[in-house]
Amino acid sequence: MFLSNFQNELIVSGIVIFSILIIRFITHFTITKIAKKNGINEARIRLMRRYITVTLFLIVLLIEAFIFGAEFKDLALIFSSIFAILGIALFAIWSILSNVTSGIIMFFNFPYKVGDKISIHDKDFPLEAIIEDIRAFQLHLRLDNGDLVTYPNNLMLQKAVTLLEKDAIDDVKEDDGEAV
Repeated sequence: MFLSNFQNELIVSGIVIFSILIIRFITHFTITKIAKKNGINEARIRLMRRYITVTLFLIVLLIEAFIFGAEFKDLALIFSSIFAILGIALFAIWSILSNVTSGIIMFFNFPYKVGDKISIHDKDFPLEAIIEDIRAFQLHLRLDNGDLVTYPNNLMLQKAVTLLEKDAIDDVKEDDGEAV
């Protein structure tokens, strides 16, 4: 009974899901190609792929709601309520979102990579360190004395940074990519 009532919707849903899977494959391939060209490590590639997959999943949910007969006004009410709640919650954690957004920007347009020695020109806390890892929220910087400093991604984009030495270390340890 269900299949006969929703036959057209199921066919269109199959086409949408197939199309999104193709788009996902193409975007993952493109991200991997860009990342390999720029020498970005595998953990950051997996993180960007995860962001793309979640975004595409949300788009599919929206399209599927329309396919199965949801009205725009109903979806507008639901999404406006969700966005109002999220807006209040995200205002409280804007710093985290700023760091994640900066991490995405740094993935595509960041002149430094893991292993480079940099100098961060901060008036209060100047740093000279080697980039050990670039994560979703922060960079791991190794000082000359061996200390590990985590530096927020949003500050990395706000401060002046000088490249002191390209590939300062050869044995950069790979990340398992489990941090979100």
